[in-house]
Amino acid sequence: MTLQDKEESIKKEFSILKNWEERYEYLIDLGINLPKKSSEFRSEDKLIHGCQSQVWLEAKLKKGGRVFFDADSDALLPRGMAALMIRLYSGHPPLEIISSNANFISEIGLKTFLSPIRSNGLLLFLKKIKFYAIDFYAKISVSLNGKIIK
Repeated sequence: MTLQDKEESIKKEFSILKNWEERYEYLIDLGINLPKKSSEFRSEDKLIHGCQSQVWLEAKLKKGGRVFFDADSDALLPRGMAALMIRLYSGHPPLEIISSNANFISEIGLKTFLSPIRSNGLLLFLKKIKFYAIDFYAKISVSLNGKIIK
């Protein structure tokens, strides 16, 4: 499934939700279903600074040149937003992640029903996802004698 296909799927899900309360509950449910991570996962290098709650994000480049994300938060709503973003971006090549415009955030109404500080946290999370993708793209794009430089 392409990134655009996933965006369309998420937009359809959110179009069924009638008001901001239902969207809020849906995000909380996503947060409840995101597996809680160990204290080792919750390290400073994974912490996204500037969020109202503590949010951690990890990215791994796996075989086939695809990026997979994992996250955690100390609050349910940010956990739900993280789960939504992980669902969307995990499993895609770095360039596809970098090229995405993330318009779906506005299209599903997240910017309008989230508080400004939560909306800012979501944008910081997205920025970190793109940072990881850029880093991985650079690593797999630079080669010397046919070997990837890490």
